[in-house]
Amino acid sequence: MSDLVTIDVQEGVADVRLNRPDKYNALSTDMFKSIANAGTRLAEDRSLRAVVLSGNGKGFCAGLDFQSFQGMAGGGNGAAASDVPTPALGKPANLFQSVAYLWKTLPVPVIAAVHGVAFGGGFQIAMGADIRIARPDARMSVMEIKWGLIPDMGITQTARGVVRLDILKELTFTGRIISGDEAQTLGVITRVSEDPLKDALALAREIATKSPHAIRASKKLLGEAWDTSAQESLGLEAELQGHLIGTPNQVESVMANMEKRAATYVDPE
Repeated sequence: MSDLVTIDVQEGVADVRLNRPDKYNALSTDMFKSIANAGTRLAEDRSLRAVVLSGNGKGFCAGLDFQSFQGMAGGGNGAAASDVPTPALGKPANLFQSVAYLWKTLPVPVIAAVHGVAFGGGFQIAMGADIRIARPDARMSVMEIKWGLIPDMGITQTARGVVRLDILKELTFTGRIISGDEAQTLGVITRVSEDPLKDALALAREIATKSPHAIRASKKLLGEAWDTSAQESLGLEAELQGHLIGTPNQVESVMANMEKRAATYVDPE
Protein backbone atom coordinates (compact mmCIF):
# COMPACT_ATOMS: atom_id res chain seq x y z
CA MET A 1 0.00 0.00 0.00
CA SER A 2 1.46 3.35 -1.01
CA ASP A 3 1.84 5.91 1.76
CA LEU A 4 -0.08 8.35 -0.46
CA VAL A 5 -3.16 6.79 1.17
CA THR A 6 -3.01 5.42 4.70
CA ILE A 7 -5.47 2.96 6.25
CA ASP A 8 -5.74 2.30 9.97
CA VAL A 9 -8.45 -0.17 10.97
CA GLN A 10 -9.52 -0.25 14.61
CA GLU A 11 -12.48 -2.34 15.79
CA GLY A 12 -13.99 -2.48 12.32
CA VAL A 13 -13.61 1.23 11.54
CA ALA A 14 -11.17 2.15 8.76
CA ASP A 15 -9.55 5.55 9.18
CA VAL A 16 -8.54 6.30 5.57
CA ARG A 17 -6.47 9.39 4.85
CA LEU A 18 -5.28 10.98 1.67
CA ASN A 19 -1.65 11.58 2.52
CA ARG A 20 0.00 14.13 0.28
CA PRO A 21 -0.22 17.08 2.67
CA ASP A 22 2.49 19.18 1.02
CA LYS A 23 0.25 19.33 -2.10
CA TYR A 24 -3.10 19.61 -0.28
CA ASN A 25 -3.63 15.96 -1.30
CA ALA A 26 -3.80 16.93 -4.97
CA LEU A 27 -4.52 14.07 -7.36
CA SER A 28 -1.44 12.90 -9.24
CA THR A 29 -1.37 9.72 -11.29
CA ASP A 30 0.13 7.85 -8.35
CA MET A 31 -2.50 9.31 -6.04
CA PHE A 32 -5.30 8.03 -8.28
CA LYS A 33 -3.76 4.56 -8.27
CA SER A 34 -3.27 4.59 -4.50
CA ILE A 35 -6.90 5.53 -3.84
CA ALA A 36 -8.13 2.80 -6.20
CA ASN A 37 -5.88 0.24 -4.50
CA ALA A 38 -7.15 1.34 -1.09
CA GLY A 39 -10.71 0.81 -2.28
CA THR A 40 -9.89 -2.71 -3.47
CA ARG A 41 -8.35 -3.55 -0.10
CA LEU A 42 -11.34 -2.21 1.83
CA ALA A 43 -13.84 -4.01 -0.40
CA GLU A 44 -12.21 -7.32 0.46
CA ASP A 45 -12.24 -6.81 4.25
CA ARG A 46 -15.23 -8.72 5.64
CA SER A 47 -14.59 -7.44 9.18
CA LEU A 48 -15.09 -3.84 8.05
CA ARG A 49 -18.00 -1.98 9.63
CA ALA A 50 -17.53 1.63 8.48
CA VAL A 51 -15.02 3.92 6.76
CA VAL A 52 -13.96 7.48 7.56
CA LEU A 53 -12.30 9.29 4.66
CA SER A 54 -10.28 12.44 5.27
CA GLY A 55 -7.16 14.26 4.16
CA ASN A 56 -3.97 14.90 6.08
CA GLY A 57 -2.59 18.41 6.32
CA LYS A 58 -4.45 21.65 5.67
CA GLY A 59 -7.10 20.38 3.26
CA PHE A 60 -9.20 17.42 2.18
CA CYS A 61 -8.16 17.42 -1.48
CA ALA A 62 -7.29 20.28 -3.82
CA GLY A 63 -8.31 18.35 -6.94
CA LEU A 64 -6.19 17.48 -9.94
CA ASP A 65 -2.48 18.09 -9.59
CA PHE A 66 -1.74 20.94 -11.98
CA GLN A 67 1.48 19.37 -13.21
CA SER A 68 -0.41 16.19 -14.11
CA PHE A 69 -3.03 18.30 -15.85
CA GLN A 70 -0.34 19.96 -17.98
CA GLY A 71 1.06 16.54 -18.87
CA MET A 72 -2.32 15.28 -20.07
CA ALA A 73 -3.08 18.46 -22.00
CA GLY A 74 0.29 18.39 -23.72
CA GLY A 75 0.50 14.67 -24.33
CA GLY A 76 3.33 14.38 -21.82
CA ASN A 77 3.66 12.09 -18.87
CA GLY A 78 0.07 12.28 -17.67
CA ALA A 79 -1.50 8.83 -17.64
CA ALA A 80 -4.63 8.00 -19.57
CA ALA A 81 -7.67 7.63 -17.37
CA SER A 82 -8.23 4.06 -18.51
CA ASP A 83 -4.72 2.85 -17.67
CA VAL A 84 -5.67 1.07 -14.45
CA PRO A 85 -8.82 -1.08 -14.39
CA THR A 86 -10.61 -1.57 -11.07
CA PRO A 87 -13.06 -4.45 -11.62
CA ALA A 88 -13.58 -5.08 -7.89
CA LEU A 89 -15.15 -1.67 -7.38
CA GLY A 90 -18.19 -1.91 -9.61
CA LYS A 91 -18.18 -0.81 -13.22
CA PRO A 92 -16.79 2.72 -13.55
CA ALA A 93 -15.52 3.54 -17.01
CA ASN A 94 -12.03 4.58 -15.93
CA LEU A 95 -9.61 5.16 -13.09
CA PHE A 96 -10.65 8.78 -12.55
CA GLN A 97 -14.26 7.76 -12.00
CA SER A 98 -13.39 4.80 -9.81
CA VAL A 99 -11.66 6.86 -7.09
CA ALA A 100 -14.91 8.72 -6.35
CA TYR A 101 -17.42 6.00 -7.25
CA LEU A 102 -15.70 3.29 -5.20
CA TRP A 103 -16.89 4.86 -1.93
CA LYS A 104 -20.47 4.55 -3.13
CA THR A 105 -19.95 0.90 -4.06
CA LEU A 106 -18.25 -0.20 -0.84
CA PRO A 107 -20.73 -2.37 1.09
CA VAL A 108 -20.30 -0.40 4.33
CA PRO A 109 -21.08 3.24 5.18
CA VAL A 110 -18.43 5.80 4.22
CA ILE A 111 -18.22 9.13 6.04
CA ALA A 112 -16.15 11.94 4.53
CA ALA A 113 -14.60 14.44 6.95
CA VAL A 114 -13.89 17.61 4.99
CA HIS A 115 -11.69 20.49 6.08
CA GLY A 116 -9.77 23.13 4.19
CA VAL A 117 -10.40 22.72 0.46
CA ALA A 118 -12.33 20.14 -1.54
CA PHE A 119 -11.96 21.36 -5.11
CA GLY A 120 -12.73 19.63 -8.39
CA GLY A 121 -11.77 15.99 -8.01
CA GLY A 122 -11.66 16.45 -4.24
CA PHE A 123 -15.28 17.62 -4.29
CA GLN A 124 -16.24 14.60 -6.36
CA ILE A 125 -14.44 12.14 -4.08
CA ALA A 126 -16.32 13.58 -1.10
CA MET A 127 -19.60 13.17 -3.00
CA GLY A 128 -18.92 9.44 -3.24
CA ALA A 129 -19.31 9.11 0.53
CA ASP A 130 -22.64 8.24 2.15
CA ILE A 131 -22.33 11.05 4.70
CA ARG A 132 -20.27 14.26 4.57
CA ILE A 133 -19.26 16.25 7.65
CA ALA A 134 -17.38 19.50 6.99
CA ARG A 135 -15.97 22.43 8.87
CA PRO A 136 -18.09 25.58 8.54
CA ASP A 137 -15.14 27.33 6.88
CA ALA A 138 -14.31 24.49 4.48
CA ARG A 139 -14.13 25.60 0.85
CA MET A 140 -15.76 23.41 -1.80
CA SER A 141 -16.09 23.80 -5.55
CA VAL A 142 -16.96 21.89 -8.71
CA MET A 143 -13.96 23.60 -10.26
CA GLU A 144 -13.54 21.79 -13.59
CA ILE A 145 -15.14 24.64 -15.55
CA LYS A 146 -12.11 26.78 -14.62
CA TRP A 147 -10.02 24.52 -16.85
CA GLY A 148 -12.62 24.26 -19.60
CA LEU A 149 -13.67 20.78 -18.50
CA ILE A 150 -16.69 18.98 -17.08
CA PRO A 151 -16.76 17.07 -13.76
CA ASP A 152 -15.97 13.53 -14.95
CA MET A 153 -15.33 11.53 -11.80
CA GLY A 154 -18.71 9.86 -11.43
CA ILE A 155 -20.63 12.90 -10.21
CA THR A 156 -23.69 11.88 -12.25
CA GLN A 157 -23.93 8.84 -9.97
CA THR A 158 -22.66 10.13 -6.64
CA ALA A 159 -24.60 13.42 -6.53
CA ARG A 160 -27.85 11.87 -7.74
CA GLY A 161 -30.44 12.02 -4.98
CA VAL A 162 -28.10 14.11 -2.82
CA VAL A 163 -27.96 17.55 -4.45
CA ARG A 164 -30.86 19.17 -6.29
CA LEU A 165 -30.15 19.16 -10.02
CA ASP A 166 -30.54 22.94 -10.44
CA ILE A 167 -28.09 23.56 -7.60
CA LEU A 168 -25.56 21.11 -9.05
CA LYS A 169 -25.93 22.82 -12.44
CA GLU A 170 -25.23 26.23 -10.91
CA LEU A 171 -22.15 24.98 -9.10
CA THR A 172 -20.93 23.20 -12.23
CA PHE A 173 -21.57 26.10 -14.61
CA THR A 174 -19.89 28.70 -12.37
CA GLY A 175 -17.25 26.77 -10.44
CA ARG A 176 -17.87 29.11 -7.54
CA ILE A 177 -16.48 28.28 -4.13
CA ILE A 178 -18.93 27.59 -1.33
CA SER A 179 -18.28 27.36 2.41
CA GLY A 180 -19.15 24.40 4.57
CA ASP A 181 -22.06 26.39 5.97
CA GLU A 182 -23.47 27.10 2.50
CA ALA A 183 -22.77 23.52 1.42
CA GLN A 184 -25.03 22.33 4.23
CA THR A 185 -27.76 24.76 3.19
CA LEU A 186 -27.52 23.52 -0.41
CA GLY A 187 -27.58 19.86 0.61
CA VAL A 188 -24.03 19.17 -0.55
CA ILE A 189 -22.93 18.06 2.93
CA THR A 190 -24.80 16.36 5.75
CA ARG A 191 -23.77 18.69 8.57
CA VAL A 192 -21.04 21.03 9.75
CA SER A 193 -18.65 20.49 12.65
CA GLU A 194 -15.71 22.34 14.14
CA ASP A 195 -13.92 18.98 14.23
CA PRO A 196 -15.29 16.88 11.35
CA LEU A 197 -12.75 14.07 11.70
CA LYS A 198 -13.52 13.58 15.39
CA ASP A 199 -17.26 13.57 14.74
CA ALA A 200 -16.93 11.30 11.70
CA LEU A 201 -14.93 8.75 13.68
CA ALA A 202 -17.46 8.89 16.53
CA LEU A 203 -20.30 8.27 14.08
CA ALA A 204 -18.40 5.41 12.43
CA ARG A 205 -17.77 3.78 15.80
CA GLU A 206 -21.48 4.03 16.61
CA ILE A 207 -22.35 2.39 13.29
CA ALA A 208 -19.78 -0.33 14.06
CA THR A 209 -21.84 -1.37 17.10
CA LYS A 210 -24.81 -2.34 14.91
CA SER A 211 -25.40 -5.61 13.08
CA PRO A 212 -23.00 -5.64 10.12
CA HIS A 213 -25.46 -7.60 8.00
CA ALA A 214 -28.21 -5.06 8.64
CA ILE A 215 -25.90 -2.13 7.97
CA ARG A 216 -24.72 -3.59 4.66
CA ALA A 217 -28.30 -4.43 3.67
CA SER A 218 -29.38 -0.88 4.57
CA LYS A 219 -26.71 0.65 2.34
CA LYS A 220 -27.68 -1.68 -0.50
CA LEU A 221 -31.38 -0.88 -0.07
CA LEU A 222 -31.01 2.90 0.01
CA GLY A 223 -28.40 2.89 -2.72
CA GLU A 224 -30.32 0.76 -5.19
CA ALA A 225 -33.99 1.44 -4.45
CA TRP A 226 -34.05 5.24 -4.32
CA ASP A 227 -34.50 5.85 -8.06
CA THR A 228 -36.37 2.69 -9.05
CA SER A 229 -40.07 1.98 -9.37
CA ALA A 230 -42.24 1.37 -6.33
CA GLN A 231 -42.56 -2.29 -7.29
CA GLU A 232 -38.79 -2.77 -7.51
CA SER A 233 -38.09 -0.79 -4.33
CA LEU A 234 -40.69 -2.58 -2.25
CA GLY A 235 -39.54 -5.91 -3.64
CA LEU A 236 -35.95 -5.17 -2.63
CA GLU A 237 -37.08 -4.19 0.88
CA ALA A 238 -38.89 -7.50 1.29
CA GLU A 239 -36.03 -9.51 -0.20
CA LEU A 240 -33.35 -7.99 2.01
CA GLN A 241 -35.49 -8.23 5.13
CA GLY A 242 -36.20 -11.87 4.37
CA HIS A 243 -32.46 -12.53 4.27
CA LEU A 244 -31.99 -10.93 7.71
CA ILE A 245 -34.84 -12.30 9.79
CA GLY A 246 -33.79 -15.19 12.00
CA THR A 247 -30.09 -14.98 11.16
CA PRO A 248 -27.56 -15.15 14.02
CA ASN A 249 -26.78 -11.43 13.97
CA GLN A 250 -30.45 -10.47 13.84
CA VAL A 251 -31.23 -12.75 16.78
CA GLU A 252 -28.22 -11.34 18.63
CA SER A 253 -29.57 -7.81 18.11
CA VAL A 254 -32.85 -8.78 19.73
CA MET A 255 -31.22 -10.63 22.63
CA ALA A 256 -28.70 -7.85 23.33
CA ASN A 257 -31.49 -5.29 23.51
CA MET A 258 -33.63 -7.46 25.75
CA GLU A 259 -30.70 -8.25 28.04
CA LYS A 260 -29.46 -4.63 28.00
CA ARG A 261 -25.92 -5.54 26.96
CA ALA A 262 -23.58 -4.84 24.10
CA ALA A 263 -24.15 -7.09 21.10
CA THR A 264 -21.47 -9.45 19.81
CA TYR A 265 -21.70 -9.92 16.06
CA VAL A 266 -20.07 -12.25 13.56
CA ASP A 267 -18.52 -10.93 10.35
CA PRO A 268 -20.35 -11.33 7.04
CA GLU A 269 -18.99 -14.23 5.02
